[in-house]
Amino acid sequence: MSNDSKNGSTNPTPAPSNFLRGIIEADLAAGKHEKRVGKDGQPLPTVITRFPPEPNGYLHIGHAKSICLNFGLARDYAGRCNLRFDDTNPTKEEQEYVDTIIDSVKWLGFDWKDGNKEHLYFASDYFDQLYAMAEYLINKGLAYVDSQSAEDMAKNRGNFGEPGKNSPFRDRPAAESLDLFRRMKAGEFEDGAHILRAKIDMASPNMNLRDPAIYRIRHAHHHRTGDKWCVYPMYDYAHPIEDAIENITHSVCTLEFQDHRPFYDWVLEHLAEGGFFAKPLPHQYEFSRLNLTYIVTSKRKLRQLVEENIVEGWDDPRMPTIVGMRRRGYTPEAIQLMCERTGVTKSDGWIDYSVLEGALREDLDEKAPRAIAVLRPLKLIIDNFPEGETVECSAPIHPHHPERGNRTFPISRELWIEQEDYMEVPSKGYFRLFPGNKVRLRYGYVVECTGADKDADGNITAVHCTYFPDSKSGTEGSANYKVKGNLHWVSATHALQAEVRLYDRLFSDPHPDAGGKDFKLALNPNSKEVVQAFVEPGVAAVQPDEKLQFERHGYFVADRVDSKAGKPVFNRAVTLKDGWGK
Repeated sequence: MSNDSKNGSTNPTPAPSNFLRGIIEADLAAGKHEKRVGKDGQPLPTVITRFPPEPNGYLHIGHAKSICLNFGLARDYAGRCNLRFDDTNPTKEEQEYVDTIIDSVKWLGFDWKDGNKEHLYFASDYFDQLYAMAEYLINKGLAYVDSQSAEDMAKNRGNFGEPGKNSPFRDRPAAESLDLFRRMKAGEFEDGAHILRAKIDMASPNMNLRDPAIYRIRHAHHHRTGDKWCVYPMYDYAHPIEDAIENITHSVCTLEFQDHRPFYDWVLEHLAEGGFFAKPLPHQYEFSRLNLTYIVTSKRKLRQLVEENIVEGWDDPRMPTIVGMRRRGYTPEAIQLMCERTGVTKSDGWIDYSVLEGALREDLDEKAPRAIAVLRPLKLIIDNFPEGETVECSAPIHPHHPERGNRTFPISRELWIEQEDYMEVPSKGYFRLFPGNKVRLRYGYVVECTGADKDADGNITAVHCTYFPDSKSGTEGSANYKVKGNLHWVSATHALQAEVRLYDRLFSDPHPDAGGKDFKLALNPNSKEVVQAFVEPGVAAVQPDEKLQFERHGYFVADRVDSKAGKPVFNRAVTLKDGWGK
């Protein structure tokens, strides 16, 4: 096994074994794909995988699992992974989706290069070959043009307890089917007038073998081929051919395609007999998809969230799309770590959302510099602190990495503290500010609370205290003071005001769309809260997409869209601890 970087960053430690790795290692040991050469006569890699999205939407966290798996296997076995767009349905596909998919895969840390050559492909690259192979199947009596209505075709297909019925056009002579197919291609017929079907077995217990459709009429503009075509191949027909054209060795997909594999094999075996492909042919392997709680991954439902303005676009930080997660503050490394931890199996199961959040905490804990933010500010006045004076305080940029140095910020007479850090009548176990109690201002002085100001409605407007000049953190005198409370604060005069968006899970139900439920009824009304916070002055230099830990509050990212230099906007990526449902 090799850890060479062929498709993305290097993998310094061996990935956990799984059944797919076992299959690949057995194939390598047997030399199954060793003697293959490409069109240029050069030897082909012994492992070639692919990631084949349809460009009809934005990628989500489920796709990330497939991306990490396919590109990761290619990387770890010195192979390559192709990025291929299955653009066979022009009515739903757009260049916008192509662009965002390319960007998302690159952001996750992978590429599709082998040496200096990029292996980026489109199903539409192969439309001429796919059409020619369909004509071959017609001539061999393995496909026919069916002229039934869609309703009759569905009725005659049968169901799991009843075999299908042969179409009245099933025995149409090959020459007649070929003529009709060519006329379909020439644009003589309306959508739905005819369809090309494989001739397999209408009584098969596998519904996918009951003469599946392989070409349909679509008078629609294609984002790459324009109006050249008005017949388009079905995914189940095109996919195995694309794999074979690209010399894929291990075609990895999710379990819902398991029953489609016999048709995958049927297509390739018959085309190999016709001399289109040499053996060994690609083989399909299935693994369980990522089922993550508290999200929906249906493209239709995600589009509904966007189009009905329930969220603020595909990149809304509450969305499980890769662009949304990126804007939320997730890192490629955290997503890869989650995918690795959830493993690769053939059995379906649910992964709790906390696994994803835990991977992000683990990644950012090592990386993120620290800063102080006061999210719900309450004024604290140090009555005996000299008016107009400041004292510089110091704190580590990262407590576990002293080599990264310290950050400095001033303390002054008026500070901002969190509203919850003052209680006029303390509850049991409350160690923060209340009249007569002493606390330490983190990185600063020990203060003693003397009382608070209230407005006409009895609301606290400011808290008063006195400080002990010999108690400053880092000085010898600080050891003379033993207090239980330790408060975060920023200088009211020097702090930077910033918009902070407190994001939470979009749904309050772990399975929002299970059992046919209306997923919109499970929306979490508290999934987003916007507060005007105060942050320590050094945060003004933070750049968009830069991540940090606001001590006590969690990990945050400067919004990559709305944050500007000197006027940052922060998104909460994840809290410091998992407090969901507690």
